[in-house]
Amino acid sequence: MMLSLQLLDVVRQPSKRALPESINAVSQALERKYGRATMGILFYGSCLRARSDQESLVDCYVLVETYSAAYQSKWLAAANWALPPNVFYLSIPFADRMIRVKYAVLSLTDFERGVTSHWFHSYFWARFAQPTALLLAATPEVERRIFHGLVQAVRTFVGNTLPYMTQAFTAEQLWQTGLMLTYGAELRSEPKGRVQTLWAHDREYYERVTQALLLSQPSCLRIDQGEGQSRYMVTYNSRERLGNRYGWVVRKIQGKILSILRLMKAAFTFQGGADYLIWKIERHSGVKIELTPAQRRHPIWAGLTTFWRLYRQGAFR
Repeated sequence: MMLSLQLLDVVRQPSKRALPESINAVSQALERKYGRATMGILFYGSCLRARSDQESLVDCYVLVETYSAAYQSKWLAAANWALPPNVFYLSIPFADRMIRVKYAVLSLTDFERGVTSHWFHSYFWARFAQPTALLLAATPEVERRIFHGLVQAVRTFVGNTLPYMTQAFTAEQLWQTGLMLTYGAELRSEPKGRVQTLWAHDREYYERVTQALLLSQPSCLRIDQGEGQSRYMVTYNSRERLGNRYGWVVRKIQGKILSILRLMKAAFTFQGGADYLIWKIERHSGVKIELTPAQRRHPIWAGLTTFWRLYRQGAFR
């Protein structure tokens, strides 16, 4: 498929905006940690939206050449290959404070595969369809591959959401529907209104990527300019729409299983992992759970014994 230069330009915008020096310090620390295995570093999430490292944990992805090159531990490499990504925590001294970083390790190859329709679950392509800043790329060619991957993530996200839209829609309706579907395909501990907040913060980005993508496919769409914003119409037959809805049902089931496995794995790779996971759930849902010392020593047991309690209390939607 031919690359839309307009879409590429929009996807590049978050990487062109000025970021605080603390974020550059994070990028440099991660590059030092993974050395020559580092292919790229991506920055996303609440700290990107706030353009500050003090909003929450700084969220990053470290794209590596191979998992074997990234780790000395064969177990970590195997775990990353079997169920990507691996998630870690890092504290970085900066000025008079510590920057807290949560970062995920993913191979460049898995990144490129994960943003396409060949990766059935939405975990990667839904994440990278949202605003993402490239902090570092090993070479110009790697930079090109990463930006093309971000563009592909938008295409995959929109392509899997469009058949769900049964009538004329706005960019806001498209993205809020897609985000709700992808959140439903994970164990998301998010408060009500989260999707609306994400849209409101990056409305210009979402409107521009939608227009750039859909206007490049005039044979499939009818554009109606009215009421101050564009409305789009896509034609799908009943079989295509039914297949799409079935796909989201399967993703929801698959996603719950994968999310539990990733949470249990993170309890081992993430320093203070069990406490972090409980804090994360409490922060987004308001549901509070106290861990016992025994649960902190045995993260798998902690996960199994607290999951049902959290679910019953409405921590996961």
